[in-house]
Amino acid sequence: MDRLSGLLAFARTAELGSFVAAGRVLGLSASAVGKSVARLEQELGVRLLQRSTRRIGLTEEGSLFNERVRRILDDIDDAEAMLSRTRETPHGRLRVSTPIVTYHILLPVLPAFMARYPDIELDIDFNDHIVDIIEEGIDVAIRSGDLPDSRLLARPLGPFRLHLCAAPSYLERHGVPATPDDLRYHLGIRFRFPNSGKVQEWPLTMGAEVETRTVLTCNNMEALKGATISGLGIGCMPDFLVRDALAAGTLRSLLDEHVDGSGQFRMLWPSNRYLSPKVRVFIDFLSEKFSGER
Repeated sequence: MDRLSGLLAFARTAELGSFVAAGRVLGLSASAVGKSVARLEQELGVRLLQRSTRRIGLTEEGSLFNERVRRILDDIDDAEAMLSRTRETPHGRLRVSTPIVTYHILLPVLPAFMARYPDIELDIDFNDHIVDIIEEGIDVAIRSGDLPDSRLLARPLGPFRLHLCAAPSYLERHGVPATPDDLRYHLGIRFRFPNSGKVQEWPLTMGAEVETRTVLTCNNMEALKGATISGLGIGCMPDFLVRDALAAGTLRSLLDEHVDGSGQFRMLWPSNRYLSPKVRVFIDFLSEKFSGER
């Protein structure tokens, strides 16, 4: 504590230019502040302050030392603020941006979150367009794919897998593909990414994209699922979207041994020094529910 007291006395004196002013802020006498700084200089073996009858200034060594001391004291302030916030009851409006299709995995767990944190008001934007999290004031975003923005921090939410699927009625008319090469004789329902406008490639292990005759392209996974169940063609969708349909037999999974469709959702948030309680508990809650689940 003596070393920390010396650093505080030095930093306040450097900031305010006098022992009297520093003592007033620290609740000490000017003499006590001066002695604390003198002990610090003695321990370091270097003069930090240039004293005069009118004002106290920094020596060259003192200026360099002051820069580092300010960072240390700022980190201590941040640590204290973080601990203080952890004692707060999480509350307030929490803005979340997430792809439309994720309502299948989020809605079943949200009642438990709201029961645990009744003072948090969730404002969820289910939207496939990628928004600027910082510019739009978003607290947490859920995304998959590449994460190029260095201003954001990320935590894995949970893996998923993509499946090629078709309805039994479609397979009765067109046959069941036995190899990826057979897909060239089939009809494809394709997903177009809303932001890039690119059409999703089917994740086949053979490497090159196999061209089907595309009968429908859309930018909504729910619409793609509906068109596939209707028997219009073969679609590529995440496991959590088609799990019930596969179990009910309204869709069949195709070429599983030739599909390498692993994917990963992540939670993103601005890289502040610390998380607000509402953001921290939301991230921790979803991590608890989904990380490594599938």
